[in-house]
Parts: sequence; C-alpha cells; structure tokens
Amino acid sequence: MIAAQESHCFLKPEEYFLWEEQQLEKYELVDGQVYPLARDGNNPSRIAVKLTALLDNHLDHENYIVGNSDVRVNILGTNDYTYPDASVSCDDRDKTTSQYITYPCLIVEVLSESTEAYDRGQKFRRYRQNPLLIDYLLVSSTSIAVDLYQKNEAGDWLIFNYQAGDTIALKSIDLHFPIEQIYRGLNLTPAADSQA
Repeated sequence: MIAAQESHCFLKPEEYFLWEEQQLEKYELVDGQVYPLARDGNNPSRIAVKLTALLDNHLDHENYIVGNSDVRVNILGTNDYTYPDASVSCDDRDKTTSQYITYPCLIVEVLSESTEAYDRGQKFRRYRQNPLLIDYLLVSSTSIAVDLYQKNEAGDWLIFNYQAGDTIALKSIDLHFPIEQIYRGLNLTPAADSQA
C-alpha cells in the first residue's frame, strides 16, 4: 500500500477518481490524502494473479464479483478507498457501482516488507467496519505462509495460521485449497538473501 504521502491537499472522492485517471500508477485515498501503492518485486503480483484466478474459477457460475488489484474497495462509512490484491463480493449493492465495491465478504492482501505492518494493523481495522466481511487473507510473498482472519457467528475474529502441507478454508465462499497451489513455480528466497 502506502509508501509515502503524495500531496498535502485534501481530495473528495469525485476529485480523487478524476485525478487518479490521469496518473500512471494507482493511489489509495485515506482521510482525504492520496498515497501511491508500493511495488515490491514480482512475487506479490504473481501470487495475487494465482489467487484471483483460483477465486474466479471457483465462483464461475455464482452470483459473485471477483476483483483483482485494480478493483477499489470503499471502506464502509468513510470516503476512503483502497486497492486490495483480491476481493469478492456477493452483495447486490456492489453491482450498481462502477468505480468501487463496498461490501466484500473476502479481502486478500499479499504481504511485502513495505506493506505488512499496515495490512495487519490499520488497514485491517478499517476493513472490519464492513459487517459483511468474513475472511481477511494475508499471504506471505517470501515463504509458504498464510494467515486467515475469519469472523465467527458471534462476530469475533479468529486467526488461522497456514504453512506448507495445510489446506486453506475460506468460509465466505466455501472454498478449500492446498496452500501450495498459490506458490507453485515461485522463487521464495527473500530479496535480501538473493543479493548476498
């Protein structure tokens, strides 16, 4: 996500949408400020593509919207807009908007060194404002490791840690898959190790 603040002027959503159309890169809008998305090598992007394809194939005949990293999510009750790596909505209200969705049941963030703390902390706190969110999937881009925050029937968030050999279970879309499926063909050596 957010690497550095881009400007000191505050934008309304309509201004942000128009301004971002003129940019070469994507920006998130948080508290009226725009922030460029961080770029951290190929693995996060490749993992996001594998996950989006997996989600789309699973929901091919269902009444869901599957979004990749180009689909904005409006943080419910705010004028904030983010770009998760993947998202899924089954809410009809999201079919009436063309620039964003607001009611995802699943959000995926692929972690990198520059985004991990934000994705686990402040960003997750914002996403939790949506009562329809059930699964928040955090995927490592340097090792076979996935953390799933899943909301139970009582509204409490439970965390499930997955490693090599495990099967990930997404309650929101009734999907189970082996963790290795999203890491196939990737070099998971951290960037610092590969330069040594």
